[in-house]
Amino acid sequence: MKFGDLEIFVVSDGRFRLDGGAMFGVVPKVLWQKRLAADDRNRVTLGLNCLLIRSAKHTLVVETGTGDKGDAKWNDIYGIDHSVTLLDSLARRGVAPEDVDIVVNTHLHFDHCGWNTRRDRDGKPVPTFSRARYFVQRGEYEHAREPTERDRVSYRKENLQPLAESGQWVWVEGDQEIAPGIELVRTPGHTRDLQCVRLTSRGRTAFFFADLVPTTAHLSYAWIMGYDLYPLTTLEQKKHWIPEAVDNEWLCFFAHDPETPAAYLRERDGQVVAEPVQEPELVATE
Repeated sequence: MKFGDLEIFVVSDGRFRLDGGAMFGVVPKVLWQKRLAADDRNRVTLGLNCLLIRSAKHTLVVETGTGDKGDAKWNDIYGIDHSVTLLDSLARRGVAPEDVDIVVNTHLHFDHCGWNTRRDRDGKPVPTFSRARYFVQRGEYEHAREPTERDRVSYRKENLQPLAESGQWVWVEGDQEIAPGIELVRTPGHTRDLQCVRLTSRGRTAFFFADLVPTTAHLSYAWIMGYDLYPLTTLEQKKHWIPEAVDNEWLCFFAHDPETPAAYLRERDGQVVAEPVQEPELVATE
């Protein structure tokens, strides 16, 4: 999709499953299952929605999905469906890994940075995007290296360490524009240093909500994931950014919505609802 001087495409790393109760925190199942149905293991199906952004000088990827380094047990626990992968999706857009010069990880949970690395012929994890600089908040990287017992399972060293060894990390502290019209915005709550991505060009704005609002089912302010380390901070952030998106007609992207990766937000009868974007080339997730 042409977006001012940028081109934006949703690219997919397939789908996976997480526990429905964890995805909706204190919201009762009788309510959330009307929006996302659970399987016989109480898991809901989620998208692994990433962005490909092209500008005159840069080719960027926002988020890198789960990657392919999990074993059979791990893939079963999380219901990994790689009928399409991020690398497949990029190839269909004519983009090879070496074409990408910027990667943004909104945070470093395994489902957002899995393709940061891939295994070489000897099975060693190496950077997938050999020419890219990888941007993440410094605080998020420091936490990922020494997570707590509560969230240790969310981080995998093989997604992180090879980039430290190659010197490809760029650690951001707070809000920062990393290329013309591409800004990283710190939005704590899910983790202490989660960041979203704001795109601006020719008077238009797009916003990648990352895990601040992972699906359109989470637009209600109180619908906050049980995974969030700081849920009341998430609430504050949602009350700031969702009205901004509504009032200014931002194009919004959702990292885990299995059906609606992109939408405009509208207020109707006192509630915020998602109006899916109709451009086929933007919303197609292969």
